[in-house]
Amino acid sequence: MLQAAVGYVRKNPDEVVRAAVNATGLRFGVPLATLRWFAGQINGKKAPKDVEIASVPPALRFAATVDAMGTAVRASAAIKIDEVTIAEDSVRIGVRLRDVKLELAGDSDSPVATLIKSGALDLSKPGNLVKFVPKKPAAIVEAEGDRIVLDLMKMPKLANDPRVRKLLGIVSPVLGIRAIETDRDHLYVKLRATPTGLLEAASKLRDAI
Repeated sequence: MLQAAVGYVRKNPDEVVRAAVNATGLRFGVPLATLRWFAGQINGKKAPKDVEIASVPPALRFAATVDAMGTAVRASAAIKIDEVTIAEDSVRIGVRLRDVKLELAGDSDSPVATLIKSGALDLSKPGNLVKFVPKKPAAIVEAEGDRIVLDLMKMPKLANDPRVRKLLGIVSPVLGIRAIETDRDHLYVKLRATPTGLLEAASKLRDAI
């Protein structure tokens, strides 16, 4: 990973200046090339294959071949994060999914393949489909229309980790996320600083120590 990062900076020396300028405004950019590199490192039998990442400002477009109940499906969508709310006991992320497409990656007569071929799925409102999925992941707390809301602290591994809760208690009073958006070749995270929360954060830090 370090070699890849150094190689990228050598090929794109202006990234250092760009990062410094953005940091003064609490704005941090991640090159899409970095996301593509990480996607290429994902391994495993059930892992997405042939992942593609592109920019459709202010959203990201993802495409990948996934295993849907034993059926290979090429899935793609434009993804826009329109809410990130960080608190001591929750991390809510609102996601809008648009231009969703599902295509069979091969011949199949499975129930999933039959459903896709029939065109019965209303892909313009993926949230409505997710809402009625049995045994949804605990992290999905809302689903309606083209929007899905996740609360990462509903995931047992995070919820039961005292280190995560302590970190959120220290960070949440002073730092938040205003927006996550893209331009042609970067993903940008815009932070929000709240100096009035410093005393509360300092108190939580003392308790943690």
